Amino acid sequence: MPAATQAIVIHAARDLRIEEVQTEAPGAGEVRLRLAMGGICGSDLHYYNHGGFGAIRLREPMILGHEVSAYVAELGLGVDGLTVGQLVAVSPSRPCGQCRYCAEGLHNQCLNMRFYGSAMPFPHIQGAFRQELVAKAGQCVPADGLSAGEAAMAEPLAVALHATRRAGEMLGKRVLVTGCGPIGMLSILAARRAGAAEIVATDLSDFTLALARKCGADRTINMGREPEVLAEYNADKGHFDVLYECSGAAPALTAGIMAMRPRGVIVQLGLGGDMPLPMMAITAKELDLRGSFRFHPEFATGVGLMQKGLIDVKPLITHTLPLDRAEEAFTLASDRTQAMKAQIAF
Repeated sequence: MPAATQAIVIHAARDLRIEEVQTEAPGAGEVRLRLAMGGICGSDLHYYNHGGFGAIRLREPMILGHEVSAYVAELGLGVDGLTVGQLVAVSPSRPCGQCRYCAEGLHNQCLNMRFYGSAMPFPHIQGAFRQELVAKAGQCVPADGLSAGEAAMAEPLAVALHATRRAGEMLGKRVLVTGCGPIGMLSILAARRAGAAEIVATDLSDFTLALARKCGADRTINMGREPEVLAEYNADKGHFDVLYECSGAAPALTAGIMAMRPRGVIVQLGLGGDMPLPMMAITAKELDLRGSFRFHPEFATGVGLMQKGLIDVKPLITHTLPLDRAEEAFTLASDRTQAMKAQIAF
C-alpha cells in the first residue's frame, strides 16, 4: 500500500507548502529511500522567488529539490551492491538510455530526461524534497565515510566537474571564476584539483568572496566596489586562459571576456536567462564559447573525490535547518550576505 510522507511543494512564487504525498513500494531494480539531507539549489530559489527562470515557468504545483542524500530503506527485486541503512548520494539525472543522445554517450542531453524538480517539461518532473523517495538503484552512489550533508553536495560538485571537463586542458592555466555561489566555489575546487596555476574570483558579496579565498582562489575582486581591478587584466589582449561564468549575469560575462587572452575558453554555467554577447571581442580574440549543462558520469566521480579527501565541500555548508523550517531555509539561502549552501534535514 502507498504510504503518506511529507514533501516541500512550490505552488507559485513565494507560495511554498509542506504537503503529504504518496510513496509506492520499490519495483524491480529500484530502492525505497529515507531522505537524509537536501541542499537548496539556485534553480530551487528561482522557483521560490520568481516562479521560474527565463522562459521556464511553474504551471502546476511541483515538489522541489534535486541535491539529496538518503538512507536505503528497502531494496526492490534484483538490486545488489546496496544495503539497507546505507547512506547514498542520489543522482537526480535520469536519462532514458534509448534516445539518439544517450546512444552517443551524451546522457545530459537526453531527449526524455527526467531530472528531479524541473518545470522544463509539462507535466513537471516532481523533485526529491520528500521524506521518502523511490529511485532506481543506478541513481544511488554509496557515500560511506561522508556525512549526509557532504553526500548531498555530490550534485552541484558534478556540475562543476562537468564544466571542468568541458573547459579542457587545465594544467598550468590561469582561471577566472565570475559568480561565487556554490557552483562558483565548486568550480574553484575542481579547477585547482585539475591543475590550474592561478585562480581569480569575482562577485558582489564580501561574504562569498571570503569563502572563495578559503576554497583556494588566489585573488578575489568585489565588482561592485572595484571593477577597475579586473580591468587591469585586460592589458595586452587579456590574461586568463579559462573563464567559468557562474553568475548568469551579462555584466559579469562581458567583463570576463574582456580579461580573456586570445584563444581562451569560456565555459557558461550560470543560467539567468538569455544574455547579450560582445561578439566582436569573442571573434577578434578567437575565443571558444562552450555551454555546460548538468552532468551524468561526473556524479559518481564527485562522490569518490570527496571520499578520498581530495575535495572538501564542508566549508560551503553554512546552514542546516529541519523540514518544518523549510521556508526559513529558502529565505536564508536567498541571502548572499550570510548563506552559501543551506540544507534541509529530513
